[in-house]
Amino acid sequence: MGWAALSELVPYYPLYALLFLDTGLSDAQISALFAIWSVTGFITEVPSGALADRWSRRGVVVLAGVLQAVAFVIWTAAPQAWAFALGFVVWGVSGALVSGASEALVYDGMAAVGAADSYVKVNGWMTAAELLVQVPTAFAAGALYAIGGYALVGWASVAACLAAAALALRFPEAPRTADDDESLGSTLREGVSEALHSPALRVLVLAVALIGGLDAIEEYFPVLAGDWGVATEAVPLAVLVIALAGAAGAALGGRADHLRGGALLALLVVAAGCLTAATLWAQPAALAVVAVFYALYLAVLVVAEARLQDRIASVHRATITSVAGLGIELASLLVFAAWAFGGPVAVAVLVVAVVPVVRAGLRTRETV
Repeated sequence: MGWAALSELVPYYPLYALLFLDTGLSDAQISALFAIWSVTGFITEVPSGALADRWSRRGVVVLAGVLQAVAFVIWTAAPQAWAFALGFVVWGVSGALVSGASEALVYDGMAAVGAADSYVKVNGWMTAAELLVQVPTAFAAGALYAIGGYALVGWASVAACLAAAALALRFPEAPRTADDDESLGSTLREGVSEALHSPALRVLVLAVALIGGLDAIEEYFPVLAGDWGVATEAVPLAVLVIALAGAAGAALGGRADHLRGGALLALLVVAAGCLTAATLWAQPAALAVVAVFYALYLAVLVVAEARLQDRIASVHRATITSVAGLGIELASLLVFAAWAFGGPVAVAVLVVAVVPVVRAGLRTRETV
């Protein structure tokens, strides 16, 4: 959990969009940068999982932290459009490296000491830590900028990434059991094949992808606050309250894991109802209902992610998890499209629409 918190304690996070604007980039240029970041992640997501399975999951997590630090060195040393683009490429690779490897590393480490049943609690607390650390990160970013501008923010971000990489070195790593003669390409093919061709695992990967993709709605929380009459200066605080509620929901994921399938799915349906009700209310106070939605949603997401790890009985754990990660990225596009065509009500409908798939994916705990 310390690593999860430290890896998110990056002062650049609340400010990098402002850095781009203050450097003189247009909205179109900033959008192009985000596209570069996204495409890089798409391309490298699954291969990075295969690398973790073939080489070292701990090594890949450490490398991810170092690469993210390199990205911020580039930004800070040369705050120009080409440097931002190059930094996003490096950061995109870093994000892909950590997305599948970290879950596989933690799960196998716990399984090695007979604690796999506790993974859902640990996963929930890690998710909660990532959200809670937004509070000190926001204060740190403001203080650092006031003292030394974007340069100090950038170098502090580099230090935070390197510190997280150093802490990741302390992760225990279970001995790798893959065939030493297996090539990286073979690991990639076998992992993807398992994820797509095993019926039970395929449905669960799809369920995790769909429910994970719904987290893209977080990007719209400031929009909701502004549209519903929250003063601009109060929007960050309002969004922070929603994040804290989400942290509480994630932390309670371990309790939600004991619910029967129907009750767990009911949480998702209730979450969709809360989002719909808040949208119809459309007042500042409705953000409290959005916070309830986010807490319930993250509780279900934590359980779904844990069930996926429980279901995998393979040396290709990181690769399979990365396939789900790629699916999450693609599913987030559904959220963006739903919002574009119908706003938050359409997203609430989308939440209900994924329930049958989630039900099919979570109905058993058998491994494959």
